[in-house]
Amino acid sequence: MNYLEALSRRYSVKKFNHEIIPQDTLYNILESGKLSASSLGLQPYKVLVVESEEMKQKLIPAFYNPSQISTCSHLIVIISKKTIDESYIHGYFNHISEVRETPVEKLDLFRKSINQHIIQKTQDEIFNWAEKQSYIVLANLMYAAAIENIDSCPMEGFRQDLIEEILNINPETEKVTVTLALGYRSEEDHFQHMKKVRKPNEKLFKFI
Repeated sequence: MNYLEALSRRYSVKKFNHEIIPQDTLYNILESGKLSASSLGLQPYKVLVVESEEMKQKLIPAFYNPSQISTCSHLIVIISKKTIDESYIHGYFNHISEVRETPVEKLDLFRKSINQHIIQKTQDEIFNWAEKQSYIVLANLMYAAAIENIDSCPMEGFRQDLIEEILNINPETEKVTVTLALGYRSEEDHFQHMKKVRKPNEKLFKFI
């Protein structure tokens, strides 16, 4: 299946069939999220992978439409950072130094430019920026899932306070931005038979 066929087949599944995704397939999808483009390379987010049935059951009351959570194989929860502090940047540059086998001192100019960029932003601006990065991860996860013939459904319809309490998220420093249910569509989900509706090219694209 090429990528256009995969994306045409993709839709936001309303009910999965409870089948579990093979571990190697799941890891391929997660790797695509790890490889997502990220402004300054900072990756101001983390990704929780909910796979235990017990935790999925706990999360059901946090969602306004629980059918996906109760039937999916895995639930991906993308959490955006609200703050970028010195320790986070320090860890980032130590990691660059280790991976690229480069003395951390040689990264000083890059580090100063990032510090300056972060200092100039308010906390709201940092969070807004982090959320945008999180949605790039979401898009890559959905795309990779489609290529792997895995169905998905992105969801923002949840009770923020409840999901953060269940997942032990500190609301002072981070926030759940979006979730993604993964699995295999149920034969009972009639949405899979509906034609995909998108703007025609002449209304969507403008060549200048």
